[in-house]
Amino acid sequence: MKLHQFLFVVLPLLGISSCKKAPDASASGDIQVGEFASLTGATASFGQSSHKGTQMAIDEINADGGVLGRKIRLVTEDDQSRPGEAATVVRKMISRDHIVALLGEVASSRSLEAAPICQQAGIPMISPASTNPKVTEVGDRIFRVCFIDPFQGTVLSKFALSKNWKRVAILTDVKQDYSVGLSQFFKANISANGGEVVSEQSYSSGDKDFKAQLTAIKGAQPDAILASGYYTEAGLIALQSRELQIAAPLLGGDGWDSPSLVEVGGKAIEGSFFSNHFSVEDPAPAIQEFLKKYRAKFNAEPDAMAALGYDSAMILADAIKRAGSTESDKLRDAIAATKDFLAVTGKITLNKERNANKSAVMLVVKEGQFRYVETVAP
Repeated sequence: MKLHQFLFVVLPLLGISSCKKAPDASASGDIQVGEFASLTGATASFGQSSHKGTQMAIDEINADGGVLGRKIRLVTEDDQSRPGEAATVVRKMISRDHIVALLGEVASSRSLEAAPICQQAGIPMISPASTNPKVTEVGDRIFRVCFIDPFQGTVLSKFALSKNWKRVAILTDVKQDYSVGLSQFFKANISANGGEVVSEQSYSSGDKDFKAQLTAIKGAQPDAILASGYYTEAGLIALQSRELQIAAPLLGGDGWDSPSLVEVGGKAIEGSFFSNHFSVEDPAPAIQEFLKKYRAKFNAEPDAMAALGYDSAMILADAIKRAGSTESDKLRDAIAATKDFLAVTGKITLNKERNANKSAVMLVVKEGQFRYVETVAP
């Protein structure tokens, strides 16, 4: 580990090392719950969506009388999609706002910044959508309500093989833990089941020109291409692949789930597939009720990040009720005991690794919409 990396990780922890347990705010007043999200910057679509879902859940909880006879006050901070900012705002909410729990983030890299700080301070943290396995490996106070990338990589590789796409190329964002992990798990699974990775290329978040990587991929003549990064680059990758007359379909993970994917990719992204946490076309009552309320509140269509934000807040509120307290250890134990919770994105049980066992869906981009293809059970 380089010196600057050591200082980045250790110094923030030293600043809050005396806060081994979150305050038990059971006496009176609002319950302070923190949220950090990318409300601005490169992945603002994720942060804005997850925040809307989270806020809608908190509003519903408070309208029903709150929890333990008290209202929840959501303290939200914008990490601006910037490396390092997540750690800064999380430290601030712990020391200044005395939060009893933290909700966030969507991006795995930013959750990995916050998780050690929460673990050290004794603050339970629930990520709505960070799928990299390393997030919950940080410690026993770190949870998530989404599936993880080993499962998502398996879903994508099985889907590719079901289409007889045995020769695949992989394009990875090396600056994002999410993309690196998803590529690794996809490669391992498809290689173990009769497929072949014929080309591996990389880029960094914020890049705009992918033609060199795509030209190399074209030469390998793949049946399909996994672009494992976020929507911010996936649309551009689609455009430039078609400009190079690459006919192979594109595959992606839940990091594609944003209207910006279609806004940037246009017709070039049509016929591409990605894995996700839910589909608005699912007739399940919980999903249809959520859609109705979200549309009425925001006059917009929710994506999976909004649904996961909603679920993370609802699971936290349920845990506080069952714990009968906001004391750190009691709340941690109650979250860990979550079982068969009927959420928008499916029935959620947290396993011993504090990850959610749940299904995934495959979606296809068709006529500018994300259309349901199939559900894949864990």
